[in-house]
Amino acid sequence: FIQNWIDWGAGPRASQYLILGAKGRAILDGRPTPDISDVNALALPVLRHRLITNFNAEAEGVSVDDIILKLLG
Repeated sequence: FIQNWIDWGAGPRASQYLILGAKGRAILDGRPTPDISDVNALALPVLRHRLITNFNAEAEGVSVDDIILKLLG
């Protein structure tokens, strides 16, 4: 489904910042290591501006947030 809706995807720095953010969130919550809930919580803010949808997504009314949530869920 991704190829049908995305023209430009997130690059390597997106995953680096997703991991850094998850580590920071875990530390702020008093945990020594991040878990999947940290990654899920930061996926939208980190990835939202890094994905560019194509005409098919726009025609079907699919937003970047919809795509990210489908990936997570």
